[in-house]
Amino acid sequence: MTKITLVFPGQASQYVGMGKEFYDKYPVAKETFDAANEILGYDLKKIIFEGPLEQLTQTKYTQPAVFVTSVACFKVFTTHHSLLTTHCLTAGHSLGEYAALVASEVLSFEDALKLVNARANFIQSCCEKTKGTMLAILGAEKNVVEEICTDASKSGIVQAVNFNAPGQIIISGEIAAIEKAKELAKTKKIKAIPLAVSGAFHSSLMKEAAEKMAEELKKYVFKNPKFPVVSNCDAEITTDGSKIPEKLVKQIASPVLWIDSINKIISNGCDTFVELGPKNIVSGMIKKISPTAKTFNIENEATLNATLEALKNV
Repeated sequence: MTKITLVFPGQASQYVGMGKEFYDKYPVAKETFDAANEILGYDLKKIIFEGPLEQLTQTKYTQPAVFVTSVACFKVFTTHHSLLTTHCLTAGHSLGEYAALVASEVLSFEDALKLVNARANFIQSCCEKTKGTMLAILGAEKNVVEEICTDASKSGIVQAVNFNAPGQIIISGEIAAIEKAKELAKTKKIKAIPLAVSGAFHSSLMKEAAEKMAEELKKYVFKNPKFPVVSNCDAEITTDGSKIPEKLVKQIASPVLWIDSINKIISNGCDTFVELGPKNIVSGMIKKISPTAKTFNIENEATLNATLEALKNV
C-alpha cells in the first residue's frame, strides 16, 4: 500500500463558508463544528460559515476556525478511507500541526481546540503589544534573503521565518525593518509581497506568546502518536508524545522548516500527500519542493470524491 502523509494548512487559508458543504452532509463534520461552539463558548461556526471576513481574519478567530475545519475534513475523509499505522505520517504548516496531532491521536479534539484557542489569544496579545508584519520574498535563494534581513535589521527586528518552498521565503519582524527589507529587495530586483497579517509571526517578537504557551501546555497529556508526526520547528519525525509540547512552544517563535519537513517525509518513502482543510496552499508548496510528489486536497464534496478516486490508483 502506498504510504500517505496527511498535511494540514495554517493561518491564511481561511475563507467564509469553508467546511459548510461537509457540515450539511456529514454527521461527523456537523458534530465537529457544533462541539467547537460548546468548547469555546461562542458561535465560531457562525463566523466560519457567515463571516464577516474581517472578523474571520482576526487571529483569535482564524486559528480555531482553520483548525476546526481541518479536523472536520479529516473526519469526513476517514469515514471513506481506512488509514493504516504502517502507511501514514502527519504534518501541519504552523497552526496545522495541531490538526496533525488530532489526526495522530496525540491530543483529543477538545484538548487541541483549547490549546489552539489559547495560542491564538497569546499571539494576538503579542501582536497588539508589538506591531509587526510579514513579507514574502519570491525567487531568491536562502542566503540572499538572509543578507537582506541582516541589512534591514539596522531598522529593527527582522528574520526569515517560513521556508515554504524553493523561491518562497517569508520574513517577519517590526514594521520599519520589514519596510527596509522590501526596499532592499526592490534594489536587487527581487519580488517582495507584503502579507495581510496582524503581526510578526514566528519571529522573536512572539517570545512572550511562546512563554505563556509553555505554561498552558503543562495542563495537558500528550499520547504517543498513532501516526508519526513531522514537527515544524526541527523537521524531525516524532514518535514520542512527551517531546511534542516543547516543540509546540518552540514553533511559536521559531522558523517553519517546511521545505526540510517535506524532504524528510519524501526521504522516508512517502511522496503522496493528502491536504485536509481549506484551500490547497500546502499542496502548492509541496509541488514546488518536489514536482513529482502526488498531492490531493480535501475541502468539499468534489475534492473528496476526486481524491478518493485518485487514491485507488496510487
